[in-house]
Amino acid sequence: MKKQVLISGASFAGLTLAYWLNKYGYEVTVVEIGKGLRKGGSPIDVRGKALDVVKEMGILQKIKDREFIHTDEIVDAKGDTLSRFSINAMEEYLGDIEIHRSDLVELIFDIVPKKEVEFIFGNSIKTLIQHEDGIEISFEKGENRSFDFVFGADGTHSIVRKLVFGAEENFKKFFGVYFAFTKADHIQTGRSGNTGIVYRELGKQAVIYHFKDGANAILMFRAPELDWNYRNTEQQKQILKEYFGNNTNWKIPEILDSMLHSDDLYFDEANQIHMPTWIKGRVALVGDAAHAPSFFTGMGTSLALQGATLLAKELDANDDYKTAFKKYNETFKPFAESIQSRIKWGLKVQLPETEEELQASFLAFSNDNKK
Repeated sequence: MKKQVLISGASFAGLTLAYWLNKYGYEVTVVEIGKGLRKGGSPIDVRGKALDVVKEMGILQKIKDREFIHTDEIVDAKGDTLSRFSINAMEEYLGDIEIHRSDLVELIFDIVPKKEVEFIFGNSIKTLIQHEDGIEISFEKGENRSFDFVFGADGTHSIVRKLVFGAEENFKKFFGVYFAFTKADHIQTGRSGNTGIVYRELGKQAVIYHFKDGANAILMFRAPELDWNYRNTEQQKQILKEYFGNNTNWKIPEILDSMLHSDDLYFDEANQIHMPTWIKGRVALVGDAAHAPSFFTGMGTSLALQGATLLAKELDANDDYKTAFKKYNETFKPFAESIQSRIKWGLKVQLPETEEELQASFLAFSNDNKK
């Protein structure tokens, strides 16, 4: 009889894990709190050994076909160009593939057999009780079910981590930054084609990514830790209004207006998750739920792909799940922690705190000024 597994979260880690576990003969169920796949957001990178993962999954060429090759500009408050560069052409990024988040999510979702893998959207785990021979799950909606294993691939605010390992505050390292994404197809910048336009001032950054099908906008800002609820969109909009409502520079008024009227706003804080272990009993964490590095490292997606693949392969290679979990934890944890340590440079460049840092950030990429 096939072992039954429940994966919480249908993003990169969850979908990748579902693909491999189904391939290795497990009966897989994926539960996702969203009504569908979460799309939108900024372009993301597939790099390093994650390229080997997607090649093995058979989607490397499809990812290359959808690569987001773009020119980037940093502009001043009036929209005049201060510097221009192309990250895709820089030596240190050669071989990496930048792709829109939606494209990669769809590519992985498409190769997960829907007739074999059960997807439950618009639902979440309510309670999780471990027994020696399995795990009893109750959902926010629907009947209770039992599984052999449960995997938390449900992001920085993981419900699996909360239920099994404890409160998020016990593992979170906050970096004093908040950010928001939304679609902004209607905002005109005077640029066409695949272009990323960045405006920075002390402690704040606004970005518009143009691509063939539209545009995405991002706002970031430094702030002390706020009392906010990651599921309360109206509260998040009020926070954005408080921090950007009086800012008339560049396209900030138009970006803010798009966010205040958005039905798909994504708002979160920049933090990392640091845990002594990612495994407990028959439960294991993967992706951001285990080791969120923050998008300032540029490695969150690649870590999710690699970690999920390693976990599945260890389960396939070892008859004892305890051995498989232990090998996954001991092998991948040091690598994930080394990636987390890279955050400082990204923060300094994208959200400078002094005038000197601000001026240096305008030329950071062209000067290869990484420290």
